[in-house]
Amino acid sequence: SHKLHICLRGLYRVTRLQTRLQSLHLFFLLLLLLFLRFHHPILSRVEECFQTELDVVLQLLRCQAQISEWSFLPALLSLHDANSKLLAWGQLFQRQKETRKHMFGGQSQKAVQPPHLYLWLQRFQVLLLAKFSFYFHEALSRQTAAGDMKALTARTAPDFSGKICSFIRKHDASNVSLVFDNRCSESFQGHGYHHPHSYREAPKGVEQFPAVVSLPTGERPLTHWPNVIMMMGDHAAELNTLDKVVHFYDDKVTSTYFLTRPEPHFTLVVIFDGKKSEKDLHIAAFLQEISGSLRNTKPFSSLKPGSKG
Repeated sequence: SHKLHICLRGLYRVTRLQTRLQSLHLFFLLLLLLFLRFHHPILSRVEECFQTELDVVLQLLRCQAQISEWSFLPALLSLHDANSKLLAWGQLFQRQKETRKHMFGGQSQKAVQPPHLYLWLQRFQVLLLAKFSFYFHEALSRQTAAGDMKALTARTAPDFSGKICSFIRKHDASNVSLVFDNRCSESFQGHGYHHPHSYREAPKGVEQFPAVVSLPTGERPLTHWPNVIMMMGDHAAELNTLDKVVHFYDDKVTSTYFLTRPEPHFTLVVIFDGKKSEKDLHIAAFLQEISGSLRNTKPFSSLKPGSKG
């Protein structure tokens, strides 16, 4: 566990210097080098424990990358595999009892407390489940009734759809959408799962920028979509700056747009009817909060040396 925590801290450092994919490759190499040190039979139990930890970490990081590529089935399988391993790992702590002797005689037993690494991985898995439910909301909604879907997503932490709908009601927003730029995706075929050998013509024009989620109606605002795409292109450099919120008012359609980019290829857009001030701190704070949660900022920041998270 100590070695793996060192690896996770190493991941935090390299993610600040490298792209996500490069960081993932470096991290895999680091873990492989550590794993190869278990070569003596007396270390077999240590190797077994480390292998479990390694499997969970790799599945969660793989899931994180697959969600960011909007790959439904691979992300689902990685998330399920990580969850299964975490559940099996957690049952070990429930079976183990810790005996404590009291000062004046007698003793008591209680379940062994899970290590901090397990708790961190559990938190990370919960956040990925919430992100998965948000990014693939449309595909998942097809499998159940609207009321059941709302109840299920309300149990995720954070509940992205619930937070956004609450913001729309409170600030009278016209629409909030998460837009996916699929121009760099060779395998993009749309929402949900598609058979690997199925054929679909490559999207063109506005179809290269589908709405991953569009609230409150579930349908993207078609009259605003050309404007949204134009702003994504015109303000690409600003949007690629961490936590930058772009403001734009179009007097032709009397609408205000706020945009931010939580991660590469995904842009969060808020649309208001009428004019809204660029200095509205509530809107900027909302966008930055949602973006930070989608990037899983908190769990990785807690790996910084000296962090209290």
